[in-house]
Amino acid sequence: MLAHVHVVCFFTSYAVALVLEMSRLFFRMPVRLAVMVGFASMGLVLQSAYLAHHARIGAMPLSSWHDWHLIASWILAASYLLLVATRPQTNVGLFLLPVVLILTAVGWSFPATASFPRDQALQMWGTAHGLMLLLGTVAVSLGFVAGLMYLVQSWRLKRLASSRLTIKLPSLEWLQSVNKQSLVYSSGFIALGLIAGIVLNAIKARGSGAGVPWTDSVVISSAGLLVWLLAATAFEWLYKPAQQGRKVAYLTVASFLFLAVVMAMVLGGSSEYSRQRAERDDVRLLSLEARART
Repeated sequence: MLAHVHVVCFFTSYAVALVLEMSRLFFRMPVRLAVMVGFASMGLVLQSAYLAHHARIGAMPLSSWHDWHLIASWILAASYLLLVATRPQTNVGLFLLPVVLILTAVGWSFPATASFPRDQALQMWGTAHGLMLLLGTVAVSLGFVAGLMYLVQSWRLKRLASSRLTIKLPSLEWLQSVNKQSLVYSSGFIALGLIAGIVLNAIKARGSGAGVPWTDSVVISSAGLLVWLLAATAFEWLYKPAQQGRKVAYLTVASFLFLAVVMAMVLGGSSEYSRQRAERDDVRLLSLEARART
């Protein structure tokens, strides 16, 4: 069944969703939002099936411009559905869906055959993996700092601490906003980083069998961190009492502690991931020494 999914299928679904999105500017229709989300969801499912089949038949993920553009359009389509689910009254589709259609059309114009060598595909996915995890770490760390400042500022205000005797901190409203945003951005970056890591590991395993086992402690703990961040973000969105007060600050502090545990496992060298990373560093160091001698 997957073999019969074509780019035209999900391109058409996104186009219908855009037409329905445009019609919201002119007249009202009770079931239009549900139909619009249904077509966009169907397009995302069909595109996911197409990309999964394309990877299953032997093509390395992100190994051609065809893959690059279709994966980019898939991410934007998923972002559109997330925004429509959280802000159904806005017209974000008028801006996102045309970009999705353009990227899909450009990807369709390129041949589906792999055009990048394996080493280049590994480098691209490795760069994406490292960059996304770096941004996710920064977002979690910023949330941790904002959470601590929120707790300290809340404690000071409750005890009416004199500002002349203590440090000055931002307002509770600003710190609360930073905490909320850090949960969203850290979840997104960590998710993209783990997805890139999964693809990178699959490419390595397919090429030389040197991939990290899926049961490795770092893989499991990283997946646990992502689940925690997604759950914390969903909790903050859906549970109204968590949108105010110290609960968001507690969530960001706990997220940082979870991240610290994962980083300790990576740096501690107790996993296959750490061992392979150390071997790569040794090989790189020996190569640099050999170049210096010559």
